Amino acid sequence: MEKLTIRDVKLDGKRCLMRVDFNVPLDKQTNEVTDDNRIRGAIPTIQYALDHGAKVILMSHLGRPKGERKPEFSLKPVADRLAELLGQEVFFVNNLIGEDVTQAVNGLQNGQVLLLENTRFEKGEKKNDPELSKQLAELGDVHVNDAFGTAHRAHASNVGVADYLVSVSGFLLEKEIEFLGNVVENPEKPYVAILGGAKVSDKIGVIENLITKADKLIIGGAMMFTFWKAKGYETGNSLVEEDKVDLAKELMERAEKHGVELILPVDALVAEKMEKGVQTKTVSAQEGVPEGMMGLDIGEASIKLFKDALKDAKTVIWNGPMGVFEIEDFAKGTESIAKTLSEMKDAKTVIGGGDSAAAIAKFGLKDKVTHVSTGGGASLEMLEGKELPGVSSLADKKKRQVVVAGNWKMNKTPSESMVFARTLLNHITPKTDQVEIVVCPTYVALSDVQNVLCGTTIEVGAQNMYPKVNGAFTGEISPTMLNDLKVKYAIIGHSERRAIFNESNELINQKVRFSLEHQLIPIFCLGEVLEERESGKTFEVLEKQLKEGLKDIGPDEMKKTIVAYEPVWAIGTGKVATNQQAQEAIHFIREELSKMYDPSVANEVRILYGGSIKPENFTGILAQKDIDGGLVGGASLKESFVELVEIAQQMTK
Repeated sequence: MEKLTIRDVKLDGKRCLMRVDFNVPLDKQTNEVTDDNRIRGAIPTIQYALDHGAKVILMSHLGRPKGERKPEFSLKPVADRLAELLGQEVFFVNNLIGEDVTQAVNGLQNGQVLLLENTRFEKGEKKNDPELSKQLAELGDVHVNDAFGTAHRAHASNVGVADYLVSVSGFLLEKEIEFLGNVVENPEKPYVAILGGAKVSDKIGVIENLITKADKLIIGGAMMFTFWKAKGYETGNSLVEEDKVDLAKELMERAEKHGVELILPVDALVAEKMEKGVQTKTVSAQEGVPEGMMGLDIGEASIKLFKDALKDAKTVIWNGPMGVFEIEDFAKGTESIAKTLSEMKDAKTVIGGGDSAAAIAKFGLKDKVTHVSTGGGASLEMLEGKELPGVSSLADKKKRQVVVAGNWKMNKTPSESMVFARTLLNHITPKTDQVEIVVCPTYVALSDVQNVLCGTTIEVGAQNMYPKVNGAFTGEISPTMLNDLKVKYAIIGHSERRAIFNESNELINQKVRFSLEHQLIPIFCLGEVLEERESGKTFEVLEKQLKEGLKDIGPDEMKKTIVAYEPVWAIGTGKVATNQQAQEAIHFIREELSKMYDPSVANEVRILYGGSIKPENFTGILAQKDIDGGLVGGASLKESFVELVEIAQQMTK
């Protein structure tokens, strides 16, 4: 999963709206934070934003106030502790939204921090209310999600905001995606999964997912007794899910079918009660748990069996304790697993949150494993192979080369064009070949601009061309003339050519084909007018323009073609399509290309957005999954074009 992180966005002078996990315990008497680990965990991301000149606005939940304002769940004590840890003042406002919040945000200076009140004081938070999401988004210029613990929940402050603001991961969330994502998608073999805890029902999804991926699956904890029952062993008073016994049988059969070694404990530590100091004894699986007793930990033989199973592992995921580790008498199995993993220096060892994370911390081994997840439910769902809302809502890194193309239209004289080309050359630093920079001056300035930019990282394009090599076509320019100037691109079918000069889809199709025949890369434009959008005909218009404009263009030629979606109502009007509108239309275009060709072709085609692009909105537009750059009008005539290029470079590095 290639997602944008806080490193990939410009922060200087920006309002950084950050979702963190400050759900920490408070002393009921003093109201002070009793465990600040989660606060400390968020500090690297917060400090990075501050060091890069951002105004940081923090959001978090605390406890379960159920949409009501309850003083005992206020984040004010957290603000005080955070101030101590950061060594600077942390402003606090006792609301999440409202006039006082807006004033507090507007009053922030670069490098200052503001913590908003508990997100769950608002009923709309857990409902992912669009109106609350929009109000929160208005407080920031970029959204940073660093709360993995809530990544499996679609709430307004972590997911809803991303509908209105580009969302990137902080360092904590980035680390979770990196380690848990790799374990799920691309684990180094041999891959061993250890699952414990109380109930099979809690881990069904994880087991089913791992049966197709892991080499060995170790089962411990109370859930082992449901498997014992499935094998016909006596389980006494142990916790058994009677309605899951048949499922346990089925899972064992499926593991065998997939060639996965499912390893069950061969003995158990049993007692009459789950209490400290009670008399215990170890029984084998064949003996079974005596009537009146219950299994509370794995036995010595099982510990050895599990250690042997882990010897050659290169990747290990552990989720769920082996016994009731909170009581010393029944902690040995869990502690043995923790120690074994801490000693596996050549393996990637990932602890899947929840009780496993608490256990490894209790035994002082947290720093001895590769990664300890901060999210119990979130890590469990990720191990099940589910897509987490708080992860899927993050902006994707660009898979295709990004294009930033400037259409100068009928602006700038040849001498002005030369001066501006030199200015761009002096200010644009080539940082990555993942960004193609194109400028399209007027015909009369093409030669001069090409002389300035020839051999540099900035390519030159024409604003139009006629589909003939030569002839009696007054005022037109041929592709061979552009070839002679070493022009690389040609804008075809721009809305102004369609509207002012009545260019038809048929003529545009001829131009696209002729461009490709003469080694010019066409930037094929299409889009709807306001009346068509308002009458719900956007997709109908786009489909017609695609099919008629790209008629007889083969798959290999299509891969070379750039498509530019430009909603005509947003060109030169100051209006801009929302991120969602732009993504929706461009996704539709890519889907149509998949039908016209096939998905492999459609996935290679670069599709740009065009329409009142500015530095203020380009990050959000470019963050959309299917958008590969911008066809820029007015902003390409000023030095703001340099800023657009920098944004693209930052988001592709």
